[in-house]
Amino acid sequence: MTRAIIAALALGLIAIAARAETEEHHPAHDYPTAARADYVIGCLAANGFNHDLLEKCSCGIDTIADMMSYDDYEKAETILSMQQGVHGPQADIFRHTPIAIEEIDRLHRAEAEVNLRCR
Repeated sequence: MTRAIIAALALGLIAIAARAETEEHHPAHDYPTAARADYVIGCLAANGFNHDLLEKCSCGIDTIADMMSYDDYEKAETILSMQQGVHGPQADIFRHTPIAIEEIDRLHRAEAEVNLRCR
């Protein structure tokens, strides 16, 4: 191949890569920015702070937002928080009711999808 052809191919590949980077995925459900930031910061804190992990954590909240409305996500997070912070008979409502179990299961399914999509 001539240098001109190689240069043209290289420029074409660069243009394709640049276009792919600017095309953002828009999840099915819109989450508040603070909720997205909280998820990503928590993910980074739990796993270490580096750029590759930033991409994975961002992918994670986008995947969850594809699978759950923000209201459902907020319910599941609240239930998990209450399961950790409430003890005794009052805690049973956050552990053993069908609604609590269903909300937590929905979040766990979304988290499993995160593990598949965001490598």
